Parts: sequence; C-alpha cells; structure tokens
Amino acid sequence: MATYILLASYTEQGIKGIKDTVQRTDAVKDLAKKSGLTMKESYWTLGAYDVVAVFEAPDDETMTGFSLSIAKLGNVKTQTLRAFSSKEMTSILGKMA
Repeated sequence: MATYILLASYTEQGIKGIKDTVQRTDAVKDLAKKSGLTMKESYWTLGAYDVVAVFEAPDDETMTGFSLSIAKLGNVKTQTLRAFSSKEMTSILGKMA
C-alpha cells in the first residue's frame, strides 16, 4: 500500500458547519474504508491548511478518486501528496542512472 498525505482547507460551506468537523472526519474515515483505503491519522492544524490526514491506498488512481469524492462534498478543498518511506526512497535512489 502506498502512503498519501491529504492537505485540506475549509471552504465557506465547511467553515459554516465547523461544529460538525469531527463527525465529518469520522465519515471520511468510513468512506475511506469502503473505498479500499485506510486513514492512518488525521489532525486539525494551524497554518496554510486546516486539516492534514495520512492515508494508505493501493494506487494513485484509487487515492485520486477518493480525494475527488471528498472534494465534491463541498466542505474542503484538497491537495494530495504521495509520500515515500525511507525504504521506498532507498529503492528509488537505487534506480538512478
């Protein structure tokens, strides 16, 4: 399974319903499971992003479809990053010419 970091910023709709943010995150965790992903962690943050979550997914396509499913709900705008472990990075570096 690949690791992904999802960065989310509240939309106007999301901030209007801010009191539901914990429940919405629980719903996202359930949706992830149904979609074949695992939400490993989620955090509410200060700074450029309001929420940061770590997921494991089988591939980029599955994660992208899931990210779009979250975004279409209208509460957040997302940015998804593919993350590499030390072991994965070592393998990548071994493929350098």
